[in-house]
Amino acid sequence: MKIKGALSLSSYSILFRRFCHGSPSSSSSPRPGLLEQYKRLVGQGKLQHDMHQERVATELDDLLERLRKYEIDMEDYHAKMSRWEESRENERRHLLLEEAKSKQKGGLWIKGKDRNENGILGNWMSRRRGPVEPGVGKMVSYLNREKKLDSLVGQKPHLPVAPKGIYLYGNVGCGKTMLMDMFYNATGGIVQHRRRFHFHEAMLEIHEQMHGIWKKERESKDETSSRNVVGGFRWIASLPFDAKVKEWLIGEEKYNQEVQRKHILSAVADKFLIDRVSHTCGASLLCFDEIQTVDVFAVVALSGILSRLLSTGTVLVATSNRAPEELNQDGMQREIFLDFLSKLEYNCKTVHVSSDTDYRRLIPIDKVDQVHYFWPLNSANSAKFELAWQEVCSESGANIISTVLPVMFGRSLEVAESCNGSAKFDFEYLCGRPVGAADYIAIARNYHTVFISQVPVMSMKIRDKARRFITLIDELYNHHCRVFCLSSSSIDELFQGTEEGTLFDMESFQFETDIEGGKLRRDVTAVGTMGTRPTTTGLEFIMSGQEELFAFRRAISRLIEMQTPLYLQGVKSMHPLFCQKNSQLAARTSNLSQSPPSI
Repeated sequence: MKIKGALSLSSYSILFRRFCHGSPSSSSSPRPGLLEQYKRLVGQGKLQHDMHQERVATELDDLLERLRKYEIDMEDYHAKMSRWEESRENERRHLLLEEAKSKQKGGLWIKGKDRNENGILGNWMSRRRGPVEPGVGKMVSYLNREKKLDSLVGQKPHLPVAPKGIYLYGNVGCGKTMLMDMFYNATGGIVQHRRRFHFHEAMLEIHEQMHGIWKKERESKDETSSRNVVGGFRWIASLPFDAKVKEWLIGEEKYNQEVQRKHILSAVADKFLIDRVSHTCGASLLCFDEIQTVDVFAVVALSGILSRLLSTGTVLVATSNRAPEELNQDGMQREIFLDFLSKLEYNCKTVHVSSDTDYRRLIPIDKVDQVHYFWPLNSANSAKFELAWQEVCSESGANIISTVLPVMFGRSLEVAESCNGSAKFDFEYLCGRPVGAADYIAIARNYHTVFISQVPVMSMKIRDKARRFITLIDELYNHHCRVFCLSSSSIDELFQGTEEGTLFDMESFQFETDIEGGKLRRDVTAVGTMGTRPTTTGLEFIMSGQEELFAFRRAISRLIEMQTPLYLQGVKSMHPLFCQKNSQLAARTSNLSQSPPSI
């Protein structure tokens, strides 16, 4: 069923996100379920019906209901776990102090020199204590202590069984991200610990967390090697024991920390979903957009972190262009990946979003008030591009300035031209230098409007620049930025340069990368208003890998959507800068309404 003039699913995503960023008063009323919202919009003629999308919406709706009960179960589990950990730590310190009192009372701490000089006494003391291999004594005392704690405090509470998450995969533009975002927004007020990541953002956070953990461990070692060994264990400093007994206590505590210290990826995983505001405990939900394995680090990091989260009760809802078993076609770190794959299959239901339509190409563009993509590169279009920049700056009422933008890991990026939330760059500056996702995320977060000039037709000769451009477009799209481009070609031909070979065959762009049931998918551009090429046959790939093909197709699809009025209208309600301003305004309004009237 298709409704004339109906919005695409991508358009619905924009409408839904606006609904979720509505006024505070609207959030107090219960939200309808996912499936109910879907059917309502279809009935209103605002959404095209798609049986594959409806099936996925049903699956996500069922998961939402299971999460309601799971949140309650996890709140109870975390409360029990907190009491158990507190009780165990108190008992552990009590046992440790009893051992320290025994050592202090027994007077076993005689210096080696004195022991040797005391002859028979020294030999007797040496035999009583016995020769101990470094670390073994601590290990034995630690294990004995843990065994006592098990009998005193009991085993840790059992983790509730988590509902199975959902792994969505399918073609570019079929609505995977929209469905996941729709689900994520619906969990507001239901799940306490929830985060949504895009692949690039997640990788950067993993790097940042690993760097923080390594730095902390380094500082801890430096502190240990310093004279003030008690400084790291201040509770020991005030105890009424001799220096040697305190030294023994510190050694036991250090060994305990070493045993408890997790593998670095497990430590990162445990920090991944911490609620930095409330610090309360409940269920955990991770929504992960565009899971991919582009290199060895991605395979190892994602496998380690997601495996840890799944084993500790986190519910995962993910999207990808590939089925789980096809994520690692290059066979990188195969054993690690297969272990992760088994956990993923056990904890998530795999759902193929088998719609064959790139819905971004079906977004209505009946009226465009302003052109945002200028091509080809000539003096006339250059003048129009510069005029658009001047108009944007004039509307903001601010001056054009140069600034330095902070980037992750202590880095920075110079912005030669910026103006109150808008910035202008040329392609070479953004994509022709060793910059990456961290720089692009910083730009996308700080500027709601981005101008990019001198965008070339991309070929094998500038393949690295093409990859960076795709990452840039991904982040600008994910943050809902308005983008103006001055380019050498139309969007559809942007990746069709022939110098030293084409990146991929545009004819193959019309179809799926695989033949399903011996039948090729239809030409998605034939029904869209943005398509420029006729239907063709054949399936030829000139690229080194299909992963890159997906990325190029996604960039084209997103660039097309970013020119539509509906996307552009959503910038002021969905870009982080405007969301922050709207939240601050809502907070001030709420405070004013709650203030007592002045007398």
